Amino acid sequence: MATMARVKLIEGITMLGESGSGHAVVMDAAEEVGGRDIGVRPMELLLMGMGGCSSIDVLNILRKGRHDVTDCVAELVAKRAETEPKVFTEIKLEFTITGRKLTEKAVARAIELSMQTYCSASIMLGKTAKIETSFSIIDADAAE
Repeated sequence: MATMARVKLIEGITMLGESGSGHAVVMDAAEEVGGRDIGVRPMELLLMGMGGCSSIDVLNILRKGRHDVTDCVAELVAKRAETEPKVFTEIKLEFTITGRKLTEKAVARAIELSMQTYCSASIMLGKTAKIETSFSIIDADAAE
């Protein structure tokens, strides 16, 4: 199964990344390294990809278990190596899951399955980074 992408120079070092599924994102760097600061950094995109990948897993696992999930927020904080290659060395991933009658056991299990079995991005990044997860649950009925 091949995944395709194309990255094209726009100007300076600003680039347009196009996915095989037909979507695009502008990537750039900070001005101090020659960018115009008008797009997401490539390493930020990796981190967002991990957040998206794991969130999709958690949502699918909970919904397949017939849990009523109304919102999911993944917040990620990462540390990078100080020398080249500046890979991620630590990633903290905190989920805030909103729903009705969600249990800690179900949410914890969904996150565990994502991190250990399903989330390709987390598993790849876990080769260089220590990944810690945490979560909180918000009762959708109480939040209304």
